Amino acid sequence: MRLAALEALGFRNLAAARVELGPAIVVLHGPNGSGKTNMLEAVYFGLTNRSFRTGNDRDLIAFDEPAARVELELEGSAGHSVLLSALERGGERRHRIDGRKLDTAGERPLVSVFHPDRLALVKGPAAHRRAHLDRLIAALWPARADLRSRFGRTLAQRNALVARINAGQAPAGSLPSWDERLADEAEPLITSRSEAVESLSAPFAELAGALGLESAEVSYRPRHGGGREELAAELAARRSADLGRAYTSYGPQLDEVEMRLGGRALRRFGSQGQQRAALLALLFAERTALIDAGRSAPIMLLDDVMSELDPERRALLVGSLAGAGQALLTATEAAHVPAAPGADITSIAVSGGAALRSAAAPPGAEEAA
Repeated sequence: MRLAALEALGFRNLAAARVELGPAIVVLHGPNGSGKTNMLEAVYFGLTNRSFRTGNDRDLIAFDEPAARVELELEGSAGHSVLLSALERGGERRHRIDGRKLDTAGERPLVSVFHPDRLALVKGPAAHRRAHLDRLIAALWPARADLRSRFGRTLAQRNALVARINAGQAPAGSLPSWDERLADEAEPLITSRSEAVESLSAPFAELAGALGLESAEVSYRPRHGGGREELAAELAARRSADLGRAYTSYGPQLDEVEMRLGGRALRRFGSQGQQRAALLALLFAERTALIDAGRSAPIMLLDDVMSELDPERRALLVGSLAGAGQALLTATEAAHVPAAPGADITSIAVSGGAALRSAAAPPGAEEAA
């Protein structure tokens, strides 16, 4: 399934117009402040009903407009669909496909975003990486999509019971059964996380190396390394400590997904350039893993991805995108996204929030610029 067209109304500074998109690599180019990133954000909002840039929803609504609305025209093997995402200034949301409420994320294309603000995925708290990994698990194996929520509910119930016992409102003898339940839900989540990171390991190392991060690796560091019975036993052994802390102090809610370079954690010791390269390698590794698993390639939204890459690595990136899925990239110049064998590139100039479709960048344009 691909994006055929975008139409935004009342969304940031974007003009109220239909923008037809190319089938493969779409380059949105123009000077800083022209609305390129807003256009990527509109696509993301249309797909997910949220922003990748802000937690303040009202930022999406243009000044003096009552609402922000994005319509995406989708093309797939079953024909055309229209995905509507809307946000009212009062907070009301709508997310519909062909007029009906969107029930699950599986009804829309997957999407992957590179944006400077997403460096938190590399250098931020471990909770960001766990949540991201669990979304990848759901995309790789839809039947496992509820593993995170099931574990989360059971963990919350055990924590609530620990707090009640601490307050003298429940007997301590009621806790052992929750150790067993938590272990039941934790084991498949830990296993799936391990399998997902294993699927990322080789493609991450390959692309990271090509981007200048030789010896980079991504690894899963579970808090618990044994099986279900061992986890239940460890929870039992920590009951007194948990009661003292009033929360569960052991389990996959404390796992880490770590990216390292030369054995050193990039989140702590990497430069911003190295962290950008690691994020890019991670997103492309996920794309490879999804394709290898027989899933559809995610729509890649890549904001200002070429600015810190040399011509050789720009060409490498375009070549990696060619032949599978759809990608939207922003750049100040169209020539920053060079032609590559098999790459179908559509160039769209952006100015003042409006888009003007233009010809593809010719081969070698970057070298001539």
